[in-house]
Amino acid sequence: MTRPTQRELVADYFAGFRTTDHRRILATLTDDVEWVIHGHRTTRGKAEFDSEIENPAFTGSPELDVQHVHEAGAVVVATGEGRGTSVDHGPFRFAFNDLFTFRDGLIARVDSYVVPLP
Repeated sequence: MTRPTQRELVADYFAGFRTTDHRRILATLTDDVEWVIHGHRTTRGKAEFDSEIENPAFTGSPELDVQHVHEAGAVVVATGEGRGTSVDHGPFRFAFNDLFTFRDGLIARVDSYVVPLP
């Protein structure tokens, strides 16, 4: 069996978020993964990461439109736009930039930058 490429793992990661498939998302990550959601929260390890997949401040699965993917060595950057639903404020749009750092064929760190859109 061929090991998935970094781009394929990033595609699986986003597909998992679109369907709130915890198992699919977690399969792309190292056990000690770090997720830095800049301006919001940092998680360390799969258990903490898993707790953020379905943040109680939001309902449903997000719509994610990945528009650009760039790869350089052990780093993949994905940018795009999305839609979600906040429990307190209803539907919203956002732009995102996720920087994935790989180690041993899995995602070891995710730096997420999320910007609200009008």
